[in-house]
Amino acid sequence: MALWKEPVKSPSNAAPETADQARLDIPETRSEAAAPVQPAPRPAPAAVAAPGKPKAESLIAPDITIEGKIEGAGHVRIAGSFKGDINVRGDLTIEAGARVTGSVRAEKVTIAGELVGNIESAVHVELLQSGALSGDLKAASLSVAAGSRMRGQVEFGWDDKDGSRGHGGTAS
Repeated sequence: MALWKEPVKSPSNAAPETADQARLDIPETRSEAAAPVQPAPRPAPAAVAAPGKPKAESLIAPDITIEGKIEGAGHVRIAGSFKGDINVRGDLTIEAGARVTGSVRAEKVTIAGELVGNIESAVHVELLQSGALSGDLKAASLSVAAGSRMRGQVEFGWDDKDGSRGHGGTAS
């Protein structure tokens, strides 16, 4: 490559390669347009996180409606509509404007949208100001924001084995 402007020779009138150029492997001048375009590499899918690392999060986008069942490890964020049962070893977040119909089991459940169904088991449930729950709730602890709505029965702070008071039973 030259440090100054040289006229680019076209292949039809190019001078034959000299022995010095061949020995030094000096590349010929080529047009940038002739180089093949390589596609960008795809990112590898996220693996299930090892202990101590954050878990992967799955998202149901706002304009998506899904009916079925969600099970597994990792966090789930729903911004659209989901009908079915959810059983995750991770957090469930129901975004404002989202609707979930079905039973829920998760470590932490945050409701900013609407849940029609029971929360059968959770370590912590947070009902945000825009959140609505129509169903029963069982959790170790519960946070309720002013302006949120709920219709159903609530049990929190109890140990399931003998009905005695568990640890961490708070409502705010």
